[in-house]
Amino acid sequence: MKLTVISLFLFCVLSACSSSTKRVLVIAKGSITMTADTITIKDGGGTSEMPKDFANYPKTFHIILKKDDGNVTVNIEGDGDGYYLLNAKNDTLIGSFQKYGVPTGSYTTISQEALKRDIDSLQLLVTNNNVSPANRNYFILPYQAAKITNNLDAFMVTPYHRMTSIEKVGDKDPEVYRFWSIKEIRETIEKLKAMTVSKD
Repeated sequence: MKLTVISLFLFCVLSACSSSTKRVLVIAKGSITMTADTITIKDGGGTSEMPKDFANYPKTFHIILKKDDGNVTVNIEGDGDGYYLLNAKNDTLIGSFQKYGVPTGSYTTISQEALKRDIDSLQLLVTNNNVSPANRNYFILPYQAAKITNNLDAFMVTPYHRMTSIEKVGDKDPEVYRFWSIKEIRETIEKLKAMTVSKD
């Protein structure tokens, strides 16, 4: 059966043909090279990051991750526009939505109760508990990808960056997600524990 131009158009609209864009931010140790849907990682010092937009791809597609010790296939899945983080490091990445704003220049005193809440929250994160897109926090294992947000203009603050504020554009607060290596989170927990006062 032949499809007319109109039939093809309707088929495209109702099926996988869409104008959506999936932005994939790759984080790796060493250098990153991208060609089409293949990403080549060359091991080296430091953490690298590189974004790539995939426009008009189907709901689910695959990215081939080429590493020195072999290849890995990573699935990218989701409806509509989406901003994804692909963890090409041999280390779990942990992240969450953060309220960033222009620094006020004032200092805030943290109570012992708030300190302990922060420790408990971080301990849940490192054990992948209470983690879900609804909570806007993420636990991304090595060589996996996760959809972070539908907003292609969101900011991703990647591990080992020290950025603490992002200036507003107009009157809208920026949508910011901060990511750490699991090693950084564990080190932070130990530092916070050292700040707590034991009850004797």
